[in-house]
Amino acid sequence: MSNKKKIVIVTDSNSGFSKDIPDGVFVVPMPCLINDQDYFEGINLSYEDFYKMLAEDASVSTSQPSIGNLTEFWTDILREYDEIVHIPMSSGLSQSCATAEMLAKDFNGRV
Repeated sequence: MSNKKKIVIVTDSNSGFSKDIPDGVFVVPMPCLINDQDYFEGINLSYEDFYKMLAEDASVSTSQPSIGNLTEFWTDILREYDEIVHIPMSSGLSQSCATAEMLAKDFNGRV
């Protein structure tokens, strides 16, 4: 029996991973609101569509992943893995880091 822990990295879609995500890395899609409709990077919004909407003068605002979405994302991963190293968007640009630090306390040292 191995005592080796299964550890993965979680980051967000601002990390630059859009295709060819390496094994052991999970990407939380960042939400944005475009013309009053919710979109998530890599799920229902491609980079091409995003830039096209910007060129068409769309109303765009960005946000961080919701607490519920991030909690669910981590919980799903921790069913298979022992620990998560979470690397969010820079704390200087978003509250994502502060939110992740707060939520991590509820995961008993596993995040």
